[in-house]
Amino acid sequence: MTNPLHPKIFSGPISFLKSAPQLQFLPPAKAPEIAFAGRSNVGKSSLINALTNRNGLARTSNTPGRTQELNFFDVGDPLIFRICDMPGYGFAKAPPKVVQKWRYLINDYLRGRAVLKRVFVLIDSRHGIKPVDEEIMEMLDKAAVSYHIVMTKADKVKQEALAATVAQVAEIAKKHPAAHPEMIITSSEKKDGIDALRMAVLDAVQL
Repeated sequence: MTNPLHPKIFSGPISFLKSAPQLQFLPPAKAPEIAFAGRSNVGKSSLINALTNRNGLARTSNTPGRTQELNFFDVGDPLIFRICDMPGYGFAKAPPKVVQKWRYLINDYLRGRAVLKRVFVLIDSRHGIKPVDEEIMEMLDKAAVSYHIVMTKADKVKQEALAATVAQVAEIAKKHPAAHPEMIITSSEKKDGIDALRMAVLDAVQL
């Protein structure tokens, strides 16, 4: 079946909708949503900007833990679907109470959002899967939310090292029932894998 949603959607209207520090501030669940999750400094904002063909849609920062809320973006006018930029996890310098608050927010969003179609879990190609990544994967497994692993910053490592990391990630992903069997390997700077990511997003919102 041909995909009725075309990648040109990402060249059309896309706008920041709102930030939600708590569940009561979530936007009305009137359109499919896809979400991006990943460790702090994994390149999440840069990837969302590359995905949407914009320079400053999602804020980028070298300060881990800057994204502390669920940030929503509307795609299409009229609205076709939404992107949720989830708080980065695994930041070392945040106070324990803040970490716990973000964990609750993420967990509650994953478990209670009926319009959430898929989460894209970002893994840094330089580091592979860390224990904190497996925690979020287990959280997604338990919430029965399907997720797709996206390798970021692939241009920052040599091909041999990248291949080894991809193999390690694939082996771990096999053990997680909600993980999509394929991975997407990307570079926000070089735009590698962005077309594949766009197609995966469009496929997900039509589930």
